[in-house]
Amino acid sequence: LRADLPKPLLRVLRIATPADLDAYNKRAQVEDKAIIFGLEKIAQLKLPMNLSRAIYLPEAKKTLFYFTAEGRVDFRELVKELVQNLKTKIEMRQVGVRDEAKAITGYGVCGESLCCSTFLKEFFPVTIRMAKDQGLALNPSKISGACGRLMCCLQYEHDIYKEQIKTLPKINARIETPGGAGKVIKNDILQQKVTVRLDDENILTYQVTELNIPKRQDKPQGQDKPQRQHKPQRQDRPKQGRPNQQPPRRDKR
Repeated sequence: LRADLPKPLLRVLRIATPADLDAYNKRAQVEDKAIIFGLEKIAQLKLPMNLSRAIYLPEAKKTLFYFTAEGRVDFRELVKELVQNLKTKIEMRQVGVRDEAKAITGYGVCGESLCCSTFLKEFFPVTIRMAKDQGLALNPSKISGACGRLMCCLQYEHDIYKEQIKTLPKINARIETPGGAGKVIKNDILQQKVTVRLDDENILTYQVTELNIPKRQDKPQGQDKPQRQHKPQRQDRPKQGRPNQQPPRRDKR
């Protein structure tokens, strides 16, 4: 059972004592107070930043503030106000919107807890091409996560979609079907179905196994564009002219 648990495993030191729980509650109260005061001061100073969370470190007598912003922010006046009110050292740390969502946690459009706050250990690139390959509507409200960026889950099944789509014809391609010739208007990648508008305007859906469609081939890397053929250089021909003849020499008398 231990081998099936995710790594790394944290070591349990002991069961929390009443003193531990009391210290935890006091720290939470300080953090809540810091967040509320920080948000008020940010609004008063009209700073272009969003405060995410605060962490109080009683051993170091320090409070860490995590925030997001589009660019650099001059928060020196804010730090002065925080030091006077909280009576601790203040450290400001700027994070990205994905890190903010991971720290705050929440729920996605699927109804489940955010992937980044549950099991994802690191972030990876997600592109709009992944949504296109899966046939998703390119509606920002449908494919964006709580952080406002493209949802991390778009990457989970992308490789499967890329492989499955190779067996399907391209949209607008003309193909032959048991019902006659027509144009492809829709593909169902997971169910491997092709919807065709026939030449007689009837719309029929077929399993890809009912159609004789060659599998798409991946383009070899570096061969997307035809290579330019270098023309042989023109060699200059020697000019044909009269040979250099010296005029006849006249003897002086």
